[in-house]
This record gives sequence, C-alpha cells and structure tokens, in this order.
Amino acid sequence: MGPARPPCNIRMMNAPHLSLKIRRSRFALSLLVFEQVRDRLAKPVAILLGLHVIGTIGYMVIGGAHTTPLDALYMTFITIATIGYGEIVDLSNSPAGRAFTMALAFAGIANMGYVMSVMTAFIIAGDLNTQFRRRRMMIQIEEMEGHFILCGIGRVGTNVAHELIVTNRPFVVVEPEQKQIDAYLEKYPGIAYLHGDASEDDMLIAAGIRKAAGVFAVTGDDSRNLVITLTAKQLNPAARVVARCHEINYTEKMKKVGADAIVSPDFTGGMRIASSMIRPQVVSFLDEMLRTDNRLRVEEVHVSATHAGTKIGDLSLRSHDYVVIAVRDGEHWRFNPESQFVLRHGNTLVVMATPEGRQSLAQLLT
Repeated sequence: MGPARPPCNIRMMNAPHLSLKIRRSRFALSLLVFEQVRDRLAKPVAILLGLHVIGTIGYMVIGGAHTTPLDALYMTFITIATIGYGEIVDLSNSPAGRAFTMALAFAGIANMGYVMSVMTAFIIAGDLNTQFRRRRMMIQIEEMEGHFILCGIGRVGTNVAHELIVTNRPFVVVEPEQKQIDAYLEKYPGIAYLHGDASEDDMLIAAGIRKAAGVFAVTGDDSRNLVITLTAKQLNPAARVVARCHEINYTEKMKKVGADAIVSPDFTGGMRIASSMIRPQVVSFLDEMLRTDNRLRVEEVHVSATHAGTKIGDLSLRSHDYVVIAVRDGEHWRFNPESQFVLRHGNTLVVMATPEGRQSLAQLLT
C-alpha cells in the first residue's frame, strides 16, 4: 500500500452551489491552459503575421498595379503553407519575385517548425500537467475550511505533518525551501503546499488563514516564528497559533504577540528523557498512542450550544471507536464523568479515540 494521502476538507454544500464550484474550477483550468498556450505561441504567431504582411506588400509590388491586396495575401498564404496551387501573381518573368517567394516559403516553413518544437517541448516537459496540478491544488486550498497551516516542513514540521495526516486533519504546508518540499512530496505526494515565506501576509492569505482553525509556526528560526505568529493573529485572531521556540528570551515576546501555545523542543526533549527513567510505563502508554501503526489518540471534542443542558448519559456515548476520559468545564476537570453529569456549552470532552471515532463524536455533539 502506498503512503496515506492527506484529506481535503471541503465543506458540504447543496447541489447547485457544488455545481457552480465545479463549473468555476473547470473554467479556471481552461483559462489556465489558454494563458499557457497563448504565452508560448505569442512570438511565433507574431512572426507568422509579420510574414503575411511582408509577403502581401512584396507581391503587390512584384505583381504591379493589376495585383489586388487579396491576390497578394492569397499568394502569400499558399506560399507559406506550402500548398502550391499555382502562381496567382505571375512570376514567370520575375527572377526577383521567385527569389522572394523562396525566401518567404523558407521563413514560413522555419516558423512552422518553431511552432511545432515549442508545442512539443511544452507537452513533453510536463509544463501543462504541472500547471494543471498547481491550479487544482490552489482550488483545493481555496475550498478548505477549518484546516491548519503548517509553516515549516523541516525536522519538527515533518513530524507535525505526519500526525495531521494520521489523524485525518486537513492542512497546508508553507515552506520557503523547495528541496524541503520535494523531500516530503516523495513520501506524501498528495499534500497541499505553497512555496514561500509564511511570515508574509500574502502567503498566509493564499494558505487560507482567514478560514483556518490554527497555525503551526515551527520553522527553525525563532524570529521568523515570532513574525508568523504576529501576522497570523492579525489576519485571523480566532485561529489558534502554536509556536516553536528555542531561545527563552523569545518566549515572552511570542506570548505578547498572541501565541496560544509555545513549545520548546529542548525542554520537551529533556522532560521526555527524565520521564523515560522515572515513569517508564507512563511513557510506554503515551508512546502507544503515537506509533505510526496505531491511530489511537487522546483527542478533544467541543460541546455545542445545541447539547447544552443534556445529561452525558442521554447521549449514549458508547462506541468501540472512542472512550470518554474527562470533561473540561471552565477551569475544572471532571474525570470519568457519571451519566448524570450535565453538559454545558463550551465544555470540552477529552476522549481516547480513533480518527473515525473523533469525527463521529464531533458530528454527534455539533
């Protein structure tokens, strides 16, 4: 089996709206093809038109007063096209005219050869397919909602991306180094990505920051992560931002610009090393939920206003895909909540679940 492909989170819509989306996508792809072909053929077409103008004027001069512009244009066309119906303009007594015709025919054949070589190179080089894929990916990103933006696909970002893929969460990668993107595409060719600097407003907007659920600022540069955090919060204050930070002096700055969580790989690594020594079974249990071949995770699901006032026992929260561990009620925790516990809007259920279990429970509590 090949590597898992990240899902595309496309909001459900009614049939007419979906049909309109499809028509717009097809129109955009058709327009893209037209623009690509137009750009490639602009020069040879201009040369071809120029040859017709030169040929028409030349044959009018060679043929004399009785040669009409239409006759001269027709003579030019059949010469360049190498059709050879006959000499509309009599050249039997004009060596210069025949020399002009040979030169015109040679230029026309050379130009047609140039057109064929341009089109062949365009198709063989895969530019058309590349543009198609790029445009499809941009349409996919535009249709995403409630997704995540992963800024940086290095050592840390790669692990973040893997977790998002395993748990069926849509995301867009923004990375300035093309080699980093290429390395990850070899393993997961279906990921949506943008090549550029995530600290720039335009790049985050292109990644759908205004409809995103969260942003991972996990580049290897603390100052860049700081700018990404600030930019993301300015564009979408509701988006959750998790930032990577190595230097302690950047921690307070990231908090001030709006980072919802700051993670230090050095600190986390040190805690993991210590925990492996003093509480090995706990670490083993947590590792079990992070293995690549085990999709079980501790997840959180939010309770909507629709289920406010509902007893947790009335929801029949029983499934082999999830187990409710606790409920977060404001600043308080209720572990292993009893069936009489009344849910409130804004409560968060902490569950042990598969990706499918998390999605089904989220739909149930929506």
